[in-house]
Order: sequence, then structure tokens, then C-alpha cells
Amino acid sequence: MHFLGVKEDEANEKHKGIIEVLKAAAPEWTIEQTNFEAKMRGAVVEDDIYNKLERLSVQAGKNDNILAAHVQRICEAYDTVLRSYYQQIHGSSEADTKKSM
Repeated sequence: MHFLGVKEDEANEKHKGIIEVLKAAAPEWTIEQTNFEAKMRGAVVEDDIYNKLERLSVQAGKNDNILAAHVQRICEAYDTVLRSYYQQIHGSSEADTKKSM
């Protein structure tokens, strides 16, 4: 089952008010929302990201760096969640969590 369209719709609906305000404030601009998603366990769909970066007119040589930074931020976010969970379950300090993991 493919949920990409459903998640896009949810993200678009969530930020609809902001987009409307921006369009009203700058009617001469083209305002469009572009969503970059992380899948289960931090997986990303490279083709989807590269297509969106191309739509944003990002220079081709910068795509790989942007993808790498995106994946790193996702991994850091998951790391924070896992450390927090581990700490809550085991009641250890952050230093103990880092050493154990």
C-alpha cells in the first residue's frame, strides 16, 4: 500500500493557512509547498527527493549534499527519540545511555 499521496495531502492541509497568508501577502509570487518525507526507520526515497530538488531548480551538483544533510538530520532525530525511550525505560542518565548504546 502506498501512502505518499495521503501524507502529502495531510502536510498540505496542515500548512494551508500559512500558504494562503503568503499568497495574500505577495500575490505576484508563486507560492507552492514541497514536502520532503522520511519513511519508516529513516528511509528516504531518493528519486522523490531528487525530483523535488529539480522542481526547486537546485543546482545538480548540490543534490547529493542536500540528500546527505537530510538523511543526517533524520538519523539525529531518530537517535534523540531512541535515547529518550531508552532513558525512560531504563532510568539511566544521558551519559549512561551514550555508553550503553
